[in-house]
Amino acid sequence: MYCVVALDVGGTTMKGGFVAQDGTVLHFERRVTPRAEGADRVIAAISAFVSELSRPRAGLRPLAVGLAVPGLVTPTHAVFSAAFGWRDVPASAFTEVDLPVALGHDVRSAGEAELAYGGHSSGDVLFLPIGTGIAGAVVLSGSLYGGAGGWAGQIGHIPVHPDGLPCGCGQRGCLAAYASGGALAARCGVPSASEAARRVAEGDERAVRVWDEAVGALAAGLATYTLLLDPAVIVIGGGVSQAGEALLSPLRERLSARLSFRRPPEILASALGAQAGMLGAGLLGWRAASTAG
Repeated sequence: MYCVVALDVGGTTMKGGFVAQDGTVLHFERRVTPRAEGADRVIAAISAFVSELSRPRAGLRPLAVGLAVPGLVTPTHAVFSAAFGWRDVPASAFTEVDLPVALGHDVRSAGEAELAYGGHSSGDVLFLPIGTGIAGAVVLSGSLYGGAGGWAGQIGHIPVHPDGLPCGCGQRGCLAAYASGGALAARCGVPSASEAARRVAEGDERAVRVWDEAVGALAAGLATYTLLLDPAVIVIGGGVSQAGEALLSPLRERLSARLSFRRPPEILASALGAQAGMLGAGLLGWRAASTAG
């Protein structure tokens, strides 16, 4: 069976596998992203993961490789990533296999997968994964919008509290400094956002306060986005979305309160869950395969 190798590289984990042309996931596995070991180590880990996935397997024939990575990306180069500290890395550096390779932005690729497979009928959607960081895939009139320089959707750096908490980008008061998975874990003093959510459910005073501030920051950032681009639907994905209604229900209430003069957009959980980015990488891979002929 023909397939493509698809790899979604996140700040904490890499999700990879095989994707058929109709979007069926034929194989799925996770690896830790060795982010703390530096850019070269991350690139080597990606290459090793792709090489292992590309080995001959009974009944499967990979035609191409799709890689979804964070930062500023072109189809041929990972131009810049603050998360990993790399600059102008060619697609060929991420793999040693003799297959066509295509790069894409992780969040926009996941957003494209939501459009293709998530069942969203509206043409104006914001797909917002909340993981190690926060960024959005902007969909306008049914098409992904990257902006003049490819930076559209950097919602995590909307200032929600002027002169607030410091952010890794150098600003203060960014949405990501309050509501990203990394911020939630750090501010709650726990190893992960899922542990922070568990402590919220248990009524831990510190976790409840941090969670409430995160929801308020999200509502402020999404109100700004809504007033600018008027989405019909906001789809929340990423690891933090696994908290489910503990996140979505208060977020709907807080966003509605900020938009009391108009109807707020619908807020939904991602239909594709943890596989959204990998499915987006699969779409990249299939485009590379078709271009290669």
